[in-house]
Amino acid sequence: MAGLFLHGVRAQNYSPPVTRDSPKFNGKARLVREPYLQLASDTSMMIRWRTDGATRSRVSYGLRQDRLDQHADDLELVREHKIRLTGLKPKTKYYYSVGTLNDTLASGMDTYFSTLPAAGQEGLYRVGVFGDCGALSVNQARVRDEFLKYLGPRDLDAWILLGDNAYNDGTDMEYQAKFFNIYKDRLLKNYPVFPSPGNHDYHDVDFGAEYAQNNHTTAYYQNFTMPAEGESGGVPSHNPAYYSFDVGNIHFLSLDSYGKEEKQYFLYDTLSPQVKWVKADLKLNKNKGWVIAFWHYPPYSMGTHNSDTDGIMTKIRENFIRILEREGVDLVVCGHSHVYERSRLMKGHYGLEGSFDPKKHNVSNASGYDDGSSKSAAYLKKKTVAPGTVYVVSGSASYVGKPEASWPHDAMYYSNATDAGAAIIEVEGKRLDFKWICGDGLIRDQFTIKKKQ
Repeated sequence: MAGLFLHGVRAQNYSPPVTRDSPKFNGKARLVREPYLQLASDTSMMIRWRTDGATRSRVSYGLRQDRLDQHADDLELVREHKIRLTGLKPKTKYYYSVGTLNDTLASGMDTYFSTLPAAGQEGLYRVGVFGDCGALSVNQARVRDEFLKYLGPRDLDAWILLGDNAYNDGTDMEYQAKFFNIYKDRLLKNYPVFPSPGNHDYHDVDFGAEYAQNNHTTAYYQNFTMPAEGESGGVPSHNPAYYSFDVGNIHFLSLDSYGKEEKQYFLYDTLSPQVKWVKADLKLNKNKGWVIAFWHYPPYSMGTHNSDTDGIMTKIRENFIRILEREGVDLVVCGHSHVYERSRLMKGHYGLEGSFDPKKHNVSNASGYDDGSSKSAAYLKKKTVAPGTVYVVSGSASYVGKPEASWPHDAMYYSNATDAGAAIIEVEGKRLDFKWICGDGLIRDQFTIKKKQ
């Protein structure tokens, strides 16, 4: 058999819900979690799924759906199935099926993935952005449907999560009902997802809050496989809470803004292992073409959370983001505040809202629009690594909340506390377009950044 033999690994301290107790299950297994894609790179892909009984695992795959002539097996009896395919071709579409050694549980013309492009390679790439998405609301379904309608027959290269992926406590049951069941068709089975954790992902009711912040045992860490060892590019973090990855000439950093490290350090502690890793990763990857960082707690917001009074948001703004700006990070995208907010290209504002001075802190006075309108003027960065970062809050993929009395934040060029939406990042060479797609299908905000040598 071609492919990789992978010895299955059971997640520690974790027992998924099942319908049969015996690991020696002799009946025909059923899928209780459809296949989803993890740990993507230009030459590899991990496929995960869950069955109601413990079985052996097989992924069959190939370049044609009617010729899945390669196989990868795991002979251990497991309910949580994880098969990593290696030796694949970059930027290539593969069809696949998942199942046991004897039965196929999922397959078809709509069951496929594409490997990522080679790191540093320019092309046309699309990455979805979903913030605070797991509320099981009408808005969640509408935003998903309109996002897919915008995408049409085109494919994503990947999609990212901005935290609070399953409300209210991030339990496994909530993840199944409010995340996996909602996005199982097309998004999860076709495009690799790269998550970041939010505060609700640490609220698993089986653990106390303090324990959960200090340990990676909540359902979030069991349900996702993070490329912490550099499997998807970047500097290995050796910690599933934060990591980096490459999609062609775009370098992404997924950060943890709520969990603790070594029982004392947060993202805003500049001597923390996470921040030391951020510095090392940016030093080696800032010339990739585009650098985008994403996490949960935004440094600027007057939406459902106030960045002047929320301690985590305030400290991230005061202590951390200057590191990203210094290394030329182009875009920061966060959730947590259940609104949409977007700044101009800006730099150097680390104080309270009232201290924001557009003449001092805006690197560009352009609108960011590049649509031929009277306000059309893209953000321009005159060299590959140049000052100025655009800050986006996109935490309304499930619902929208009432903003603060001081809404909108003075640093924001566009703000919306009415509509739910998700976003898409489209990069082609030295052009980046960000579009916010609402639950009624309208693109209510978009901006463009262009780079010139």
